[in-house]
Amino acid sequence: MQKKTPTRVGFGKGLANAAEKNDRIIGLGADITGSVNMNFFAEQFPNRFFSMGIAEQNIAGVAAGFALENYIPVMATYGVFSAMRTIDQIRISICYNNLHVIIGGAHAGISVGPDGATHQALEDIAIMRSLPNMTVLSPCDATQTYKAINQAIEELSGPVYIRFGREAVPNFTPKEAPFQIGKGELLRSGTNLTIVATGHLVWEALQAAKTLQNEGIDARVINLHTIKPIDKEILIQAAKETGAIVTAEEHQIMGGMGSAVAEVISEASPCPMSYVGIKDTFGESGTPDELMKKYGLLSTNIIHAAREVLQKKTENERTY
Repeated sequence: MQKKTPTRVGFGKGLANAAEKNDRIIGLGADITGSVNMNFFAEQFPNRFFSMGIAEQNIAGVAAGFALENYIPVMATYGVFSAMRTIDQIRISICYNNLHVIIGGAHAGISVGPDGATHQALEDIAIMRSLPNMTVLSPCDATQTYKAINQAIEELSGPVYIRFGREAVPNFTPKEAPFQIGKGELLRSGTNLTIVATGHLVWEALQAAKTLQNEGIDARVINLHTIKPIDKEILIQAAKETGAIVTAEEHQIMGGMGSAVAEVISEASPCPMSYVGIKDTFGESGTPDELMKKYGLLSTNIIHAAREVLQKKTENERTY
C-alpha cells in the first residue's frame, strides 16, 4: 500500500527547511496557518511570521513591500483566494515589478471536498500562467512539493505560484529523485501514446498506464510539475515519438495545463490529443473520492481518453 501524505505537508516542511538556511524569508498567513501547514514555519520562526487575517489582497501588497526591501516573502492561503481574490495586487504590485514573492495556492482542485465550489480552485493555473514573469508549479506529491518550495526560494528571482492540495495522496517520488523547475519528468517510457499529467493526477496517470500495459498499450507518462515555463522539448519529443497525447489535471480544461500543452504541440508537432479535467463547470460539496469520480478525474477516465486518442491516431494514419 502506497503511503499517503498531503502535499500541503511538503509545502510547510519545505518552507521551514528553507528558512533555517535563509533568514530573509518572511511568512505571511491569512488566519488559516495550520490548515495550509505554515504552522511549521510559524512555530519555528515566530518573529518572521505574520498572520494578517482574512485580508488576502492586503497580504499580497505587504508581500510586495517586503520583497522591495530585499526579503523573500512567502504567502499562502487557499488557492481560490491566493490566486484569484488577489489578482490585481499580484498582477500590478508583484508581477509588474518582477518581485521574488512565493505564493502558495493550497487546497487546490476539486478534492477539497465538502467546502464546495467557493473553495475549490479550478481556474488558478489558467490565471497564474497568463501573468508575465510568473512561474507556475504543480508538484505531484508531498516530497516533490518540499523540493519545489526550496528551489523556488533558492534558485528563482521572480514571482512563483505553487499549487498544492489538502487531502492525503500517494507520496511516491523518491527523495533522491532529481527535480528541476522548468523541466518535465519522464516517469514511464512508452511508444503508443503519452499521458501528460500534473499534480494529484500524476499518480492516476501511472495507474492508468499500468492497466493499459495489460491491454498491450504502451503509454509514456510525463509529470509536468512546471506549467510555466513549460518544457517544450519533452513535449515535442513525446508528440513526435508516440503520435498521441492525453493530458490530465485537477483543473478546468480550458486555460489549464492541457491548454498549455496544446499550445506547444499545435505549433511544433500536431497530433491527436484528448483532455481529462474539469469540463467548464463549478464543483460542489462531497467527499474527495465522490467528487473525483463524478467529475472524471480518475485513472479509469484517463484510460478512456487514451483509447479515444488512439482511435484518432489510427484514423489519421489511415487517412495518410
